[in-house]
Amino acid sequence: MPVSSFNDKNAKALDLNSKMAKQPKKGGLGRGLSALMADIETPTSQPSDAAVLRAEQMVAIDHIHPNRNQPRRDFDHDEMAELTASIKERGVIQPIIVRPDPNKTGEYQIVAGERRWRASQKAQLHEMPVLIREMTDEEVMEVAIIENVQRADLNPVEEAMGYRTLMDTYGRTQEQVSGALGKSRSHIANLLRLLNLPVDVQAYVRQGKLTTGHARALIGNDDASDLAREIIKRGLNVREAEALVKRGLGAPAPKVAKVSPTKDADTMALEADLSAQLGMSVVIAHKDGAESGNMTIKYKDLDQLDAICAILSGSKS
Repeated sequence: MPVSSFNDKNAKALDLNSKMAKQPKKGGLGRGLSALMADIETPTSQPSDAAVLRAEQMVAIDHIHPNRNQPRRDFDHDEMAELTASIKERGVIQPIIVRPDPNKTGEYQIVAGERRWRASQKAQLHEMPVLIREMTDEEVMEVAIIENVQRADLNPVEEAMGYRTLMDTYGRTQEQVSGALGKSRSHIANLLRLLNLPVDVQAYVRQGKLTTGHARALIGNDDASDLAREIIKRGLNVREAEALVKRGLGAPAPKVAKVSPTKDADTMALEADLSAQLGMSVVIAHKDGAESGNMTIKYKDLDQLDAICAILSGSKS
């Protein structure tokens, strides 16, 4: 990539991240950091100057560490392999955002870009480009959630855990989280309910074995774990899973009435011809896509049976 293009891209990234804490985010990210982090009882308070960016610089990878409150826990193996291969070939194009580690001088904590840092480690890079930003714990947490939710990188359980951390650790309400992240209050409330499921069921959701719809059907059920395994085993869709949860594991599945396939016109005409010639009812069941099938001849009395036997034995022309 030409140096001018690289610098232009970094300049845009610098400008974008310097505004993230102050401006509303278009497309559903709400009013940004100020809405979540401001004290709603003191609306006259002025924004702090904490979120200050320094120029991009190269930092040794072993001086960079992930944020322990990062909401994302699961990283897709194949995606990481592709990113690692790309970094080996082209390097890290977009710098990650870090802040000075509050507990270790000269060390840095990742705010956004943990995937790139992990892939750079796998690519055996010794240093990588970063944007250093002074941020509070609350700001770090929200930016991490915004980054991952915007890119759809979080599974539903990880997203719910991020919301729960904001609420429990930093004392934020569902309304504040909703306004800051641009998510409806009902969306946040529904995801938070997933955290009431057993740990193994949450794991199924994180692994993509169950959808959010499946999981919601299991909330509050004492047999949630067993039901989840049955849903996965049988490959049930959400509607079928809801029916299973409603009737319980021990109840038999409702019987589905068999619908006879419609016969084609040629088969029906052949049945009519044979019935007329024999003077008996003839039914042909031909298997679709095959050359085999069954033909049933119904007789009313022994005389008709004798007639059939005579025809089959060749004693009647």
